[in-house]
Amino acid sequence: MAKRPALVEKGWNSLWPVDHLKKNLLTIHPTAKDFHEMWKRACERDAKCIADAKEYNKKRLDKSHMEPGFKEGDQVENAVEVKLKEELSRKHPVFPVSLVKPYFQTEEDKFPSRKKTPTPSEIVEVADSPGPMKKIIKARKIRLNGKYQRQYLVRFKNQTADKDKWFSKEAIPDGNLHLKRFRASRTTGQSHQ
Repeated sequence: MAKRPALVEKGWNSLWPVDHLKKNLLTIHPTAKDFHEMWKRACERDAKCIADAKEYNKKRLDKSHMEPGFKEGDQVENAVEVKLKEELSRKHPVFPVSLVKPYFQTEEDKFPSRKKTPTPSEIVEVADSPGPMKKIIKARKIRLNGKYQRQYLVRFKNQTADKDKWFSKEAIPDGNLHLKRFRASRTTGQSHQ
């Protein structure tokens, strides 16, 4: 006979009224014997219901069940492989499906031998400058192609502020000299000429 749920969950049996009945004392009072018979029939009926439910579920599953047409390691459409970090795997070996996002195969995965051309950056080249450089006004850090890159706002001689443009350090002519002046002016709080 299977274990009682209380024994499985708590490790000890909780006492039922039938556990207090002593077999040799059932004839002392008629209600004790009636209760014992009623309890015995109820347990038999419960065991039969559970067996019937198992059989019904087995028949229903056997009708619709079929072996999968793929093997372990094959690529399938709706598969999820979760690699939990060490601290999460110790807590619970389950992952919430609501957090799973669909995987879209990239061009690189489809064609691994195809070479990727670098995407053009948004940095303005020196050829687009409206004249000789006067000074560096500001610095900023932007993200281009997944990497942070520092750019500098350059003001040109005889030009208004609307003609200022952003350049990378490499694109500024005499960049080291102008950057040295710019950094010095930032530390002293003065503007440089």
